[in-house]
Amino acid sequence: MLGSIQTNWFSNIRGDLLAGIVVALALIPEAIAFSIIAGVDPKVGLYASFCIAVVIAFVGGRPGMISAATGAMALLMVTLVKEHGLEYLLAATLLTGVLQIIAGYLKLGALMRFVSRSVVTGFVNALAILIFMAQMPELFHDAASWHIYPLTAAGLGIIYLFPLIPVVGRILPSPLICIVVLTGVAMYLNIDGVRTVGDMGQLPDTLPIFLWPDVPLNLETLMIILPYSTALAVVGLLESMMTATIVDDLTDTTSDRHRECKGQGIANIGSGLLGGMAGCAMIGQSIINIKSGGRTRLSTLTAGVFLLILVLVLDKWLVQIPMAALVAVMIMVSIGTFSWDSIKNLKEHPLSTNIVMVVVVVVVVSTHNLAFGVLAGVLLAALFFANKVGHYMLVSAKYDEETETRTYTVVGQVFFSSSEKFIESFDFKEAVENVVIDVSRAHFWDITAVAALDKVVVKFRREGAEVEVLGLNEASATIVDRFGVHDKPDAVERLMAH
Repeated sequence: MLGSIQTNWFSNIRGDLLAGIVVALALIPEAIAFSIIAGVDPKVGLYASFCIAVVIAFVGGRPGMISAATGAMALLMVTLVKEHGLEYLLAATLLTGVLQIIAGYLKLGALMRFVSRSVVTGFVNALAILIFMAQMPELFHDAASWHIYPLTAAGLGIIYLFPLIPVVGRILPSPLICIVVLTGVAMYLNIDGVRTVGDMGQLPDTLPIFLWPDVPLNLETLMIILPYSTALAVVGLLESMMTATIVDDLTDTTSDRHRECKGQGIANIGSGLLGGMAGCAMIGQSIINIKSGGRTRLSTLTAGVFLLILVLVLDKWLVQIPMAALVAVMIMVSIGTFSWDSIKNLKEHPLSTNIVMVVVVVVVVSTHNLAFGVLAGVLLAALFFANKVGHYMLVSAKYDEETETRTYTVVGQVFFSSSEKFIESFDFKEAVENVVIDVSRAHFWDITAVAALDKVVVKFRREGAEVEVLGLNEASATIVDRFGVHDKPDAVERLMAH
């Protein structure tokens, strides 16, 4: 017990504290921006980010991963807020949490095993592009001063060159140095026209308080919020599971996906009760955390607690941070997030793998909806896999003149993708007395395969041949006995009825 606490909380104290501070600074403008997207007051996003980060630090299944208010979730809230207001959003947030807890107990996190590596790569690349694109309005909006460009360039220079300094470069995270230095320069030179965090929106000046949504507790309310809560729960868990996979790879560790599902639900319930919106894991901030040295739950807790301290206590300094510094940090995140090897691998990987990866990128970037992209990728990957496995089914034939028997040997997987090829492999017009179908090296997976076997047997019998099926393994025999009709007295009539 004590060993687990030491490993999960206090094995990397300095790195976690510094990384948490960097993440907190990066969370503030994003939380404000996501609140604006959702159409709510900035404090709704800030309270949500504080609450979710603190709660998930204790109950989440992936140490070192950052969860807070996110853009993917905010986009799903727009219509609900516009049509029904903030109180219904808070109620939807609570229901989102409940649905995610249920998903955790149903072990739906295990569905991630159906997400192929090409889908994950496409997800990562699309998110990197979206993070980069999100910085463009800051660089090219109408009121942008030319000063933002040298400041951003200087910030990138600090981020990539500071780690090269002996000793100090390894102790302090370069994104934190970037933010501190550029803030000092902007304040000292009193540069006009450079947007700061204070220009993003008004910061809250009080602690969050317990709030129960002021909505009628009836079926009508449930019907209003259920579609939104379901979408929020699915997108939140999907983004969290994908982010956990990426953090697993970066840290060479594993996460508890079922605990993470439940943890996300508990965190969202806490957010809704404190006046915050629903959130989930953030790949950008999680990568900032890992790149800055964060590894344990302490880094996530530090990010949440320091976020609140910044907003309530250090707000006079916080509002002075130039957006150029945070733009530089997020550009670093997008560059570090993108899988550059995937471009080189386009020549080496199979065409189907490349198509899946590109489709995920195109769908996510065009719709800004991670769920749509991942769903499209999973469906494509499944179709390509089924098509590939279907080609590995082979039927060979041998004729024994003494017994006048044609023996067909089936090797491979018979299912919906290969069933047509299975039927076409038999010669029904051949004049033979006996037909043996040896399936000892084959497996029948679904009712389409069983129907194909029925069709073959019945066709041979209609041509006057005696047919025997040999070698069904236990699993295949079970499904054939249950759904097959070729061994029934009225086989022809039942098959024609299908």
